[in-house]
Amino acid sequence: MFLLFSIIFSTILGFILLMMGPVVGGIVAFGIVVGCMFRGLYLLNDIHKRMESKEDHVEKAYREYLEENREVDGDKSEY
Repeated sequence: MFLLFSIIFSTILGFILLMMGPVVGGIVAFGIVVGCMFRGLYLLNDIHKRMESKEDHVEKAYREYLEENREVDGDKSEY
């Protein structure tokens, strides 16, 4: 449904840009394209930050395993 809405909206926007003339329509079209590119770059940067901040599950499990073994080894050495 969103795709159909986008196609219809783009068609209407294209007709409006053609009626405005080449200079004004070109400037508005350029602004739309560049705005979409900047938004895409922002989203890619956001995804990169989210992926970067997550800790690897394997590393977390390995660290917990080592901590458990240190606690167990520490308890045995006390006896």
